[in-house]
Amino acid sequence: MSCIQSLGIWISSYPSLFLQDLYLKYLGWTLNDKAAGVRKASLLALRKLYEMDENVPTLGLFTERFSNRMIEMADDVDLSAAVCAIGLVKQLLRHQLIPDDDLGPLYDLLIDQPQEIRRAIGELVYDHLIAQKFNSSPSSLTGHDDSSSEIHIFRMLQILREFSTDPILSVYVIDDVWEYMKAMKDWKCIISMLLDQNPRTGSTSDEDSTNLVRLLFASIRKAVGEKIIPSTDNRKQYHSKAQREMFENNRKDITVAMMKNYPQLLRKFMADKAKVSSLVEIVMFMKLELYSLKRQEQSFKAAVRLIKDAFFMNGEKEALRSCVKAITFCASESKGELQDFSRGKLKDLEDTLLDKLTSAIKEVKDGNDEYSLLVNLKRLYELQLLKPVLGESMYDELAMTLHDFRNMDEEVICFLLMNMHMYVVWSLHSVVNCETVSEASLSSLISKRDILFAELSYFLNGVEESRKYGNQLSLRICTLLAEEWCLFRKSTFNSSKLEMLGYCPEGVILKKFWKLSEEIFNTSDETDEEDENKEYVAETNRDVAAIAACKLVTCDVVPKDYLGPEIISHLVMHGPSVTEVIKNLITCLRKTEDDISNIYMESLKRGYQRYESELSSDGGESRVEKCLQVCRELAGRLSGMYMGAARNKHRLEILSVVKEGVEFAFRDAPKQMLFLEVAILPFATRLSVPDIIDIKREVQGRIVHVNTDEDPSGWRPCFTFLETLEEKCLKTEDVQDDKEGVAVKRRGRPKKRAETERKRLFDEQSGSDEDESISGGSDKEDKGDFVDEDAPLIETIRSAARRRALRGERADNRERSK
Repeated sequence: MSCIQSLGIWISSYPSLFLQDLYLKYLGWTLNDKAAGVRKASLLALRKLYEMDENVPTLGLFTERFSNRMIEMADDVDLSAAVCAIGLVKQLLRHQLIPDDDLGPLYDLLIDQPQEIRRAIGELVYDHLIAQKFNSSPSSLTGHDDSSSEIHIFRMLQILREFSTDPILSVYVIDDVWEYMKAMKDWKCIISMLLDQNPRTGSTSDEDSTNLVRLLFASIRKAVGEKIIPSTDNRKQYHSKAQREMFENNRKDITVAMMKNYPQLLRKFMADKAKVSSLVEIVMFMKLELYSLKRQEQSFKAAVRLIKDAFFMNGEKEALRSCVKAITFCASESKGELQDFSRGKLKDLEDTLLDKLTSAIKEVKDGNDEYSLLVNLKRLYELQLLKPVLGESMYDELAMTLHDFRNMDEEVICFLLMNMHMYVVWSLHSVVNCETVSEASLSSLISKRDILFAELSYFLNGVEESRKYGNQLSLRICTLLAEEWCLFRKSTFNSSKLEMLGYCPEGVILKKFWKLSEEIFNTSDETDEEDENKEYVAETNRDVAAIAACKLVTCDVVPKDYLGPEIISHLVMHGPSVTEVIKNLITCLRKTEDDISNIYMESLKRGYQRYESELSSDGGESRVEKCLQVCRELAGRLSGMYMGAARNKHRLEILSVVKEGVEFAFRDAPKQMLFLEVAILPFATRLSVPDIIDIKREVQGRIVHVNTDEDPSGWRPCFTFLETLEEKCLKTEDVQDDKEGVAVKRRGRPKKRAETERKRLFDEQSGSDEDESISGGSDKEDKGDFVDEDAPLIETIRSAARRRALRGERADNRERSK
């Protein structure tokens, strides 16, 4: 990397000597280096060379040879190298060294996940396609200033036409370019273009109008600090004081620009379902008190009226939800007279909706079409998501309609049940938060809850018995039952004044609930794809059913020992999304339960019993093999959670699973011997060698008096189990032997040399008593304080300290003797 950096410096500093292909080729070759740092160094060196205009003619042959690689590196695996490559491509465009046709792969990165890549591509798109800084040709709209907001927005719309069918991709492009394109903050220009009041651009097509509304809404949200790109990071955003002041100023500018024209925009597009949702929500990012300060109360009132009208003019989920949020915001955030007006309009909206709903129910009773009822039920549901609306009489009317007309469309039944559920939720919320609750209120709530349970039970039985209803109603029944059971679980109200509200589902209903959930899990992916065009598809998929079932376990609504194993047995059966939900359930159980070996064991049994059921029913070789493979994968996933130190920490859990599994396998031997190999073996291999030896002895003891030759195929899994454990033991012993045989370099104090006999300088007769004393004392000292070479270093230090103490004592004795 240093070589490339130095080479780049030399070439840029002394172009007359080094700016030639003889040296440039090394920069080109290292664009393919396996080290990301080297690739980045090469890109930075090339960027510096292309920045100097006088170098470009000499770089012509080099560019022709390596320009494709430079473009490819925009998608480099290293993020910083990719950003550098995009900057280099900008330099090539500035000098018009590469054609536009080669930039297609770069534009695909506008919707790439790393934000740094998207922003770098967004800057390139703005400079090259919108501002056209690298293009010497005249503007397509001749006769106008090429830097004007209208021209830039017009060019942005040309880009957005490529993504018209996908609003999310359009938002990605807007987010990428927003930081560099000032025209996106020219609110008045965008509004004039939408109202066809701009003489430069003239009237816009319906497609451009839709994209322009998306651009306006996304730009407004960005200007006030909102995230417009879907993100998995749900942490709260924190802004500095300067940022907050900037957002507040932007909010004021948006309000001033929209104030007079907002009612005109709503009036023009309120019936267009592709535009009305975004337009209506703009009011939530405006500073409403400015309407009073600027004496524009009539404009505000007109906007609120139009939002109410838009609510009844549309029947789609997004439009309804936006209208409800907008008018509720106006009723809560406006001040004084404007707030009173907004609240009055919200009350009018509720009354009008209930009147329309009553009329729609009457039409159904008269034998007319159910469409009006469906649309108004949708409106009611979206409104009830934010505030209570239904009264007791209307609840009873909905329940009666559901009871008397069983053959209504499936979607109508769903929304009837969902609205009844929302009424019960708001009623419970009112009771729980009220200081004094009357017996009448409690009795009314219990009565309404029981009516809902009765209707859900009816349709639960109908789905189970005749399967005349589709997947959508089945999912709604599961989720509504789970929600109601969790809301009224006994543990919430025990030992309180509201104890009578506690509810526990009966075993029969619970079994039917789980049976229906399993059928939903088994829904094919093709069925899910067919429902993708439905509005509420996110609320009616297999993940929702899995979450509902898991919620019953985590909230202690039902016994963990019953539903927990049933859910976990589906861990590897239904794709990654359901698997992730069940993994979260296992994590919750591990936090709350000291020992979940019983739950693991029961889930393995459920998986194996599915295999046995397919085998006995002759479901086909492929299905039998698939069930066996699922059981094997389930055991592998569950045992795989005991990794590293977790093996020792949860040793008793693993041992419990293995022992219970052996007991289960021998309960009907040799018929269930396959359970040992498929489900228990992955757990057994997680045990230590002593535990494995004990398990082997136990299994061998069970078959010692059994004639296994009578059914060799039936007993084969048992022998496979034993052989695998034997191999595990031998492998572990070999590893330990290898470790013991490896010479380890000794650390710490050097090895002590062996004692050798001292060489006397004089004969024994001439030796003094002092010498003998010293010699004898030294021998005793060495023998008594000898430290093994394998002893800890602290023992060596203590030994040296004792020797120093002995020498001090002898010196004192000699002084006294003198």
